[in-house]
Amino acid sequence: MSSDPLSRAAPSGAIDDRAREIFRRIVDGYLATGEPVGSRNIARLLAAPLSPASVRNVMQDLEDLGLIYAPHTSAGRLPTELGLRLFVDAMLEIGDVSAEEKQHIETQVKATAAGREGGPRSFEDALSQASSLLSGVSRGAGLVLTSKSGKRWKHLEFVRLDPAQALLVLVGEDGSLENRLMPLPPGLPVSALAEASNYLNARLRGRTLGELRTDIEQLRQQMQGEVDEITARLIESGLASAAEGFDGAPQLIVRGQANLLDDVRAAEDLDRIRLLFADLESKKDVIDLLSRAEDADGVRIFIGSENKLFSLSGSSMIAAPFRDSEQKIVGIVGVIGPTRLNYARIVPMVDYTARVMGRLLERG
Repeated sequence: MSSDPLSRAAPSGAIDDRAREIFRRIVDGYLATGEPVGSRNIARLLAAPLSPASVRNVMQDLEDLGLIYAPHTSAGRLPTELGLRLFVDAMLEIGDVSAEEKQHIETQVKATAAGREGGPRSFEDALSQASSLLSGVSRGAGLVLTSKSGKRWKHLEFVRLDPAQALLVLVGEDGSLENRLMPLPPGLPVSALAEASNYLNARLRGRTLGELRTDIEQLRQQMQGEVDEITARLIESGLASAAEGFDGAPQLIVRGQANLLDDVRAAEDLDRIRLLFADLESKKDVIDLLSRAEDADGVRIFIGSENKLFSLSGSSMIAAPFRDSEQKIVGIVGVIGPTRLNYARIVPMVDYTARVMGRLLERG
């Protein structure tokens, strides 16, 4: 039995070489123009002579298999989502990223990570640049998802705003700033804020919040001998607040949404894009979907209603994970856009960008 999904989807012998070529022409036409492809156009493109009537018979067979459909009464056909999935899995010829494109990706991402005007290295800037790069090579929006659990910090400060509230400020080793509001216990003296900041800064530099929390928990008795009880409570609550706000929350960066409007041709296209914008606003759902790419060794492709998020907008997403120096998955890069994304070009670009991000982390 053939392992080819096209063959498995059809009765034995129904998908022959001629049907494959016609199916490929329909999909290629759709990916290039978004327009239905008619039998006369296909007949002119085929290597072996075939009349438009014969082409229509094959198209009817493909339609019966659920691989193509007629969007209206014209003779043209478009691939269904099932057809696109089978095309991607069984017929897509993935190209390679050219040497020039590789150089461009590496130069842009590494230059951004090195910091502007010789400033401190910013991995967040590199993430944003990766998202912008991917949006630039597609008709879609570039996406990057990462967590800050492995981020290393160099300074922390508690800034009193009023008697009941303080601002917790963290400075990353890459020069980035994070801040979060946190409540203060009643009657906390101003000196406790400075004392807690000094205590933590003596142990923070070059470490993650998780590492710092582990040390503080192990040295709780020692800490209680060095600071008073109310300062110790502030230290523990401040670390808990920092971990909740900075260490566990995933960060989603989206760039190039305007690209999605460039190819709008009809009212239904505009409606679809509006729905996709609404999907992107629901960051939790996008994060949940991107997280599914963590299960993949390489690139994953999500097409249309295969996932709940895109059931209305009929969009596709191409995503790949990247890893840190310990080979732990720490983020995902991808592209989201219409189902007629240029899969052959975008898949290797997403894959290579993920590899560049991983190498950047390994060196960091």
